[in-house]
Amino acid sequence: MIGRAMKLGLVNDYIPALIEGTSVKLLSDDLPEIMALPPHARLAGLIERWDIFSSRVTDTVSPSVALGSVILRAPLPRPAKLLCGQLSFREGVAEAKVKPAFFLKSSTSVIGPGETVELPTVDAPVFHHEAELAVVIGKRAKSITPAEAMDHVFGYTCFMDMSARGVGHGTSFQDKSYDTFGPMGPWVLTADSVPDPHDLQVRLWVDDELRQDYPMSDIGNPVADLIAYASSIAALEPGDVLALGVNHQGIGPIQDGDTVRIEIEPIGGFSVKVKDVLGRRWERGVDTRLAEVVLRMVRGEPLGTVEFSPRLDR
Repeated sequence: MIGRAMKLGLVNDYIPALIEGTSVKLLSDDLPEIMALPPHARLAGLIERWDIFSSRVTDTVSPSVALGSVILRAPLPRPAKLLCGQLSFREGVAEAKVKPAFFLKSSTSVIGPGETVELPTVDAPVFHHEAELAVVIGKRAKSITPAEAMDHVFGYTCFMDMSARGVGHGTSFQDKSYDTFGPMGPWVLTADSVPDPHDLQVRLWVDDELRQDYPMSDIGNPVADLIAYASSIAALEPGDVLALGVNHQGIGPIQDGDTVRIEIEPIGGFSVKVKDVLGRRWERGVDTRLAEVVLRMVRGEPLGTVEFSPRLDR
């Protein structure tokens, strides 16, 4: 907890900003030391030195501008560590036993609201969306306990873990680290606004179709346990991002021309476009084949043949 509920982000030329309803206060005049940092490092720098600069943010007298008049950027465009949960959810199977696991996703995958996910020309069987809640670390954490973990959380943001299935031969880094495959935003909502992250609902639409709509209460391990587990492997630093993984039961293909929107209240939401220079086409809707494969994994059943939504342009 940082002492006050607020939304902090980066806008326009990566200017730190305080978002209040439909208004934005630009903090460039309040934070000259932060503005001296590289643009992509500014919000992470503010988080790292929050004890020094917090009063300047809360006491700002900067004039407000309309939210619709600014360009929202990814709040943490190049996190030092971007960890993503792997098979983190029970998938609706109450008795499922889920082991904590993370993989590293390239920080150059991160893009912001309104930007474009560009599908690579690699011959993937399908490209999928994954809507996820992400934790933003506020202070250094190394080998902490679950009881200590939530004190190290600065806030939360929305994250889409885009995936090229089957190209990494089981290696998530290769499937998921393409540039533009990590949409993040629209800002960071401080932890004071979220008494219990397990009470949140994660939603994602492709165009007007609601695909994902799952509760964080389905997660296989408490958020505090996941943070503590990650810290037992590598020290977590201010501005690091832990995307907590996904319930796979609403995942489906993305393809050229799609508009994909994520929403997690009370954080908010944002949209991105999808571009594919090859114009490949897949069956629309939820990929029930993937959903069934993951259910078999969670239940400890034989996987059988792994299939995805079929290509329609072959």
